[in-house]
Amino acid sequence: MRILYVARSARLARWASDVGLGKHLYKVGVFEGDPKALALAGWAGESDWKILAKEAVDGLGEEEALARLGQREMAVEPRFYPKLKEAAGVFRVAPQHVENHILVTRALAGEGERGELKLKPSDFAAYLMRFAKG
Repeated sequence: MRILYVARSARLARWASDVGLGKHLYKVGVFEGDPKALALAGWAGESDWKILAKEAVDGLGEEEALARLGQREMAVEPRFYPKLKEAAGVFRVAPQHVENHILVTRALAGEGERGELKLKPSDFAAYLMRFAKG
């Protein structure tokens, strides 16, 4: 069974912030089986990856999921950043996009404003999962 997952590395986010990419970097992919083993092995030279969200998907390949998400968010080109070590599926996510998505979703559901919105990594993961599935 294929699993769509979103993962985050605190060390990679710190590095990305230092080089001007911003701290909101997430790895998205599709794996046959549990992606936890991949996260333990690590990507981009980091071993502190945590799976934030995962969901079983049928008939969705990694290339298709990344292409769908690439229409919405900017994929970080691993050739330009040697630190990424050819890790595909790393996306730079603008917090404004996630915030707008949450506000529009709430408005369409008929829920009003609930005060100030404080984004968490799980919000970014839900956003990425939504648009990777199409």
